[in-house]
Amino acid sequence: MTALVLDGHPSADSLTSALARRYADAHGDARLLAVRDLDFDPVLQRGYRQRQDLEPDLADALDALLAASHVVVATPVWWASTPALLKGFFDRVLLPQRTYRYGANGVPQGLLNARTGRLLLTSDSPRWFLAYTGDPTLRQVRNQTLRFCGIRSVRTTHFPSVRRSDDAERRAWLDRTAAIAQRDARR
Repeated sequence: MTALVLDGHPSADSLTSALARRYADAHGDARLLAVRDLDFDPVLQRGYRQRQDLEPDLADALDALLAASHVVVATPVWWASTPALLKGFFDRVLLPQRTYRYGANGVPQGLLNARTGRLLLTSDSPRWFLAYTGDPTLRQVRNQTLRFCGIRSVRTTHFPSVRRSDDAERRAWLDRTAAIAQRDARR
């Protein structure tokens, strides 16, 4: 199973980025793509009314996405959403007629079928609070982004209360992520 691991954190020295690297390393057949390292305009300048050419880095990212059988998104939860850079990446690379289309009845049809997914979510909030608020980042990325594009089987791993975690807990999270990656690779 070829995996594409998207590191959606703007900082390379973040816990989220360390989790993405650990997942990619442990998976065995994964490509790590740090969105922060891509050279692209994250703003969809004219919406979907007019085509905006993909920069070379985005064209490569789209090719990697289309080639992957497993898509992993590692992102922090910021203001009940993802960082703006990751949202801009989704806006620009998840293109109509490439990753989804609308059927004759107007219902979206995902074109990334037969792929599986994994979300690695970090947050400063405790897990119970995310559940209390309806976990909007999980719903947005899993249901409204990945599933919209056809990725149906999306497993989620939360790393809550990051702000209060210590080095031992973070090392345990990294080890847990490696074990998850190895299990995902065997599926």
